[in-house]
Amino acid sequence: MPDHHQLSNFIWQIADLLRGPYRPPQYERVMLPLTVLRRFDCVLAPTKPHVLARYDKVKDKFADEALDSLLNNVAEQRFHNHSPLDFERLKGDPDHIDRHLVSYIQGFSKNVQTIFERFDFSGEIERMREANILYLVVSKFCDVDLHPNVVDNIQMGLLFEDLIRRFNEAANETAGDYFTPREVIRLMVDLLFAPDDEVLTTESKVFKLLDPACGTGGMLSEAQNHLRRMNAGAELLVFGQDFNPRAYAIAASDILMKGNDSRNIRFGDSLINDQFEADKFDYLLANPPFGVDWKRQQKRIKQEHQKQGFKGRFGAGLPRVNDGALLFLQHMVSKFYQPEAAERGSRLAIVFNGSPLFTGGAGSGESEIRKWIIQHDWLEAIIALPEQMFYNTGIGTYVWLVTNRKEPHRQGKIQLIDARERWQPMRRSLGDKRRYMGDEDIETVVCEYGRFEETKISKIFDNAHFGYNRVPIERPLRLLYHMSVERKSNFLDAYPHLLDDVQAIDRELGRQPRDNWNEFDRLMANLLQQRGSRWKKPELKRFRDVFTDVETVPEVKPVILKRRKPSNDPYARVWGWFLLERRKIEVMFEPNTQLRDYENVQLAVNKEEHERNELEVIRHFKEQVRPHVEDSWADRDKIRSAYEINFNRYFYEYTPPRPLAEIDADIKRMEEEIIRLLREVTG
Repeated sequence: MPDHHQLSNFIWQIADLLRGPYRPPQYERVMLPLTVLRRFDCVLAPTKPHVLARYDKVKDKFADEALDSLLNNVAEQRFHNHSPLDFERLKGDPDHIDRHLVSYIQGFSKNVQTIFERFDFSGEIERMREANILYLVVSKFCDVDLHPNVVDNIQMGLLFEDLIRRFNEAANETAGDYFTPREVIRLMVDLLFAPDDEVLTTESKVFKLLDPACGTGGMLSEAQNHLRRMNAGAELLVFGQDFNPRAYAIAASDILMKGNDSRNIRFGDSLINDQFEADKFDYLLANPPFGVDWKRQQKRIKQEHQKQGFKGRFGAGLPRVNDGALLFLQHMVSKFYQPEAAERGSRLAIVFNGSPLFTGGAGSGESEIRKWIIQHDWLEAIIALPEQMFYNTGIGTYVWLVTNRKEPHRQGKIQLIDARERWQPMRRSLGDKRRYMGDEDIETVVCEYGRFEETKISKIFDNAHFGYNRVPIERPLRLLYHMSVERKSNFLDAYPHLLDDVQAIDRELGRQPRDNWNEFDRLMANLLQQRGSRWKKPELKRFRDVFTDVETVPEVKPVILKRRKPSNDPYARVWGWFLLERRKIEVMFEPNTQLRDYENVQLAVNKEEHERNELEVIRHFKEQVRPHVEDSWADRDKIRSAYEINFNRYFYEYTPPRPLAEIDADIKRMEEEIIRLLREVTG
């Protein structure tokens, strides 16, 4: 029995026949569909006569769906072909092979026809016919024996995976859109299954796994291969969805060739056309596109967020429209089993770039999503991968492990693993991919995860360590009143009907600048009341805007916003209530928005209760803010909690600069060398 590498090399050689009409990155458009066709042709060969005989008898008696089901049973497969043609017969009429090949494909059951529609293979048939290479390519495929007695389903799966990898690497400028490097998938799968060795090795267990951005199905294949190595008796049902037609066709073909149900791979955009709406899964994997916007889906996603809230998928929040990665995370969490008596809960692994770690301040969609994940104690670990690992980007990437069934010793904790130096150089760059993780690198990372200990590359933190309160720090608005002819003209241009009142204010209250707006405002109100005038709020606001200047000097009195009797709150001053002992009242000043600042106050590490965190804000304000800005206060009502993970902060190692004497010595040596060289030139 030839191994899958030999077969892959043979098919790769056939691809050379396409040179000229096709560029190497385009070879997969022909070779992958023909490999699928040849496999199906070989698989169906033993039962083909029975299928044809039965088809002739029942073709006019059943509707398409019922007919497919009947003939699939006869073929003893999940698909069939009722065309009298096969690959050998296709060679019998070279002049019309294009029409015969189309007819042959149309003889398949609906599930296979759908795959070839997504391949858009009819267009490739016509292209090869025009280039006069169609017959030659099909003839060469007749020499590829993919019969199940020669190549079993496991070997066939490995062969197809190898071809997908090679063709995607040949097309490395676009491969990253739907192809994840194999070693990254291996790492993700190993981490995903790591805590479940005992369960996964239980005989006759059935598990379900979903990839909502499955591309060509690499993650699904690797997950099945991993479980097969662990326990041949366990069964992993894999499901996937992708909106790229060719990627979907490849993934569906791969599943079907391995004897699985191709209906488990579905076409469509997971964010707006969830094909598994009512389903839950034990495991989930994904490598969603990096930094891709969701403008096209924006309307429907916002509707779901606003109308359904947490009953839908996006209740936690919406990230900025230029990066939809965190939407996929929420979508996947919505597929979790709940860890109750009947269920074990679920686990997911997802690849992100650095943006989801820290993008967005307090109250933003990104921060609210992080807050939701961490406060539910679902974020288990984040692993920083080496740079230059992916085909279409050299940026840093991270694997997030998220689960609603943390092991007891991990509860309330988050593990960070720095694997950025665990890489080997590629012999030949593939697009932006110049590095890969070897077996030893992957094993090291998985062992660090499993040990759950503090090491040079593994750090463990309480959940609250990544949280903080974003505290607005206000300072009072100070207004200096000043009447002038120019200001009167400016105000009366907008409100000419108030001329008499303004003249009275000018006459009675004078043009002398006043540094106490509170007092002037009271005097003006009394004057207008005496005149029987009642100004509207916009008019009063406009008057203040025109006739005052904003000052910051303490000689100008702050504008009072509220008054109250003195309270028993010992921290009233922190929250902006200033005691006027002479008048025995507390006042709150109107804030000057131009002077507003913010302080980030670490959440209490051991407790997340509201009172404990409020005490942290009070302590921080008293120690770090008020000593420097005496008239400031914290706006209690606008404090927002947020979460972010600054990965570099926890693994940064300070490298001290060289001693100055050593640097001076180097400079002196360089100067002497330059002088020596100049002397040689000048003679």
